[in-house]
Amino acid sequence: MIREATSKDLMDILEIYNDAILHTTAVYTYKPQTLEDRQAWYKQKRDAGYPILVSEHDGKVAGFATFGPFRDWPAYKYSIEHSVYVGNEYQKKGIASALMWEIITIAREREYMTMIAGIDAENEKSIAMHEKFDFVHAGTIKNVGFKFNQWRDLAFYQLELNGPENPTEK
Repeated sequence: MIREATSKDLMDILEIYNDAILHTTAVYTYKPQTLEDRQAWYKQKRDAGYPILVSEHDGKVAGFATFGPFRDWPAYKYSIEHSVYVGNEYQKKGIASALMWEIITIAREREYMTMIAGIDAENEKSIAMHEKFDFVHAGTIKNVGFKFNQWRDLAFYQLELNGPENPTEK
């Protein structure tokens, strides 16, 4: 079941996210987050009106997805960057794809023009999933991050959506 996250989901979300921090290159940071960090993140997303979706299985959060601003300047207001994370025990069950479908649907409904993913260039599974949803490679920044004692390349993928019928500069 995919639904909006509640504050009661934050411990499960934190567990999934911290596993990604500690064991993958899905996020370029080093230290696990605290519950207080995730609570602040949750409040900021909610206050800004951005979705946080969870995929729930047997009463536990199996994965989550969200989006937020790509860059914090007014001219980028129709572009968003998204994230999708799935817990280890729920990998290869279609959860990431289901979450991706829902987050794209919300982005279309809200009339965003471009959806962006920053993906470690060696993360073939994430790249393949994004390509399945018609994301296209928009460029790679070489040696942009340093994690697990090596330089990392960050590939950007984008999905063009419909955008607003009458975009404005206001």
